Amino acid sequence: MRRKPWFAIGVTVAFFGVLYLPIIVVALFSFNAQKSLTVFKGFSLRWYRAFFADQDLIGSLGFSLRISAVAMIGSIVLGVALALGIVRSRGKLGSAAGLVLLIPLITPEIVTGVASAMLFRGVGLPLSSGTVMLAEVTFSISYVTVILRSRVAALNPEIEEAAMDLGCSRLQAVRLVTLPALLPAIVASAILIFAMVFDDFVLAYFTTGVTPQPLPVRIYSAIRFGVQPTINAVGTVMLVGSIALIGLALLVPRFFGRRESLSQLL
Repeated sequence: MRRKPWFAIGVTVAFFGVLYLPIIVVALFSFNAQKSLTVFKGFSLRWYRAFFADQDLIGSLGFSLRISAVAMIGSIVLGVALALGIVRSRGKLGSAAGLVLLIPLITPEIVTGVASAMLFRGVGLPLSSGTVMLAEVTFSISYVTVILRSRVAALNPEIEEAAMDLGCSRLQAVRLVTLPALLPAIVASAILIFAMVFDDFVLAYFTTGVTPQPLPVRIYSAIRFGVQPTINAVGTVMLVGSIALIGLALLVPRFFGRRESLSQLL
């Protein structure tokens, strides 16, 4: 029993090596001074300057940021309403709605992308920036609802009842009592959705138009004609941004919990 499980340790190291070593290589060669994807000739910011000087890539970056912002706001508004409705519903409708919301989470994203494209074409809606935003909002609602539903279920409904006894309407009780209690989960969900949509390729590929293109689709279009060192810089920027957003989403609940603890001490 005191022997270390060397086989399990080796398998774990090999797994993480295969998973993360290509990402490390991409980040390393984004600083390569020469136009080479196999030989590293020294550190340089040449390809980052080329990235920020490329108007097409910068335009795609801005478009991806706009898509992420719209998807974040739309999914949060609808997801909060759905979470409150599902938890507070007393009949079978709430259970059925909760089950339906789990379907997008287990459905392969390529199926969702193809279905969305067929739907837009079927109703005569041309693929454009509006269709990709609508698809991303629809796809993100389930994640927000699932995250917030457990938080809403943990809230004591008697707090809202006490607020209404003091003169608040139902809407005022939700706005002044429930939503502030849900704020840490809402902020964390918003950051997580922003990061997910910003990196999303499959759904954006099937629902976006010819122009403008989201950044992941633009990268895919570029590497079809050969991988350029600039793509390494773009991928590194996206990776660092996504890691920062996910880390922020994990720290937000702790920050709110620490602030509540300090307020209680004071």
